[in-house]
Amino acid sequence: MRILSLLPAATDIVAELGHLPHLVGRTHECDWPAAVLDIPVVTASAFDPDSLSSKEISDAVGGSHRGSSLYSLDTDQLSALAPDVVLTQDLCDVCAVSYRRVSDAVRVLESDTTVISLEPRTLPEVLDCLRVVGDALGSPDVASAAITALNARLDAVRAAVAGKPRPRVVAIEWLDPLWPAGHWVPEQITAAGGVPLLADPGEHTKPMTWQQVRAEEPDVVLLLPCGLAPERTLAELPVLTALPGWDDLPEVWVLDGPAYFNRPGPRVVRGAEVLAHVLHGVGDVEASEAVRVGGTAGRPGAPRPR
Repeated sequence: MRILSLLPAATDIVAELGHLPHLVGRTHECDWPAAVLDIPVVTASAFDPDSLSSKEISDAVGGSHRGSSLYSLDTDQLSALAPDVVLTQDLCDVCAVSYRRVSDAVRVLESDTTVISLEPRTLPEVLDCLRVVGDALGSPDVASAAITALNARLDAVRAAVAGKPRPRVVAIEWLDPLWPAGHWVPEQITAAGGVPLLADPGEHTKPMTWQQVRAEEPDVVLLLPCGLAPERTLAELPVLTALPGWDDLPEVWVLDGPAYFNRPGPRVVRGAEVLAHVLHGVGDVEASEAVRVGGTAGRPGAPRPR
């Protein structure tokens, strides 16, 4: 079976299910596991995000998640790769090539290619994507075992933080404009023993003001911008530190958004484990996974900066 992934989270799922040897094509943003970097790329961005600030990127995509021409798809390469299964999405045009564009491209191929759109909005739906992909790839038992193992890890996180004080948490998925993290992130926060603010589970959010953030009086602010590695987030911190009252926040953390929070794949479970450490000192994290960058004081028992 020949698999083409047009969604980084789908690539994660393919790897989780042991089908990486069957992956023949990927997006330019598929970067995990490292072995995928040798697989042909069939997409490109309309601009170089590394050369633009968060504000400039937001302006480039119209200021909202409506960037219909953000990605180009190499249809000649798509045809040459002759995939049996194409994994895509129709949840966010800013995050990946849309289902409609992929379907239009596949329609002109003289093949029986199957297009599967993954559109999870909640944590259970994210894990169910493993079942959907597993069924399509002929590995339902592998998918079932993976889902069971991932749910067991989530249950272990919930048990580890049970009975502890629950800090109030604001998660920010974009820096300029400020944008709260919705969809499955509130559930990750809840599983890790926090109270998510400014977004409900499954919600497709909209920009917020700094005044809204301050009005919530969060105990913890999480910075996990969509598509930005922690190093990039750290470089753009002055956008936030200049805001009035920023220095009064109790705790501020930079997390690896692309790895554990932005992409609806199996690594969202690791995201919940990282949050359990950030919020309650449970478990261990690598310095690349969570870095404390500000705050007036730690809560009792809170992990200190590494």
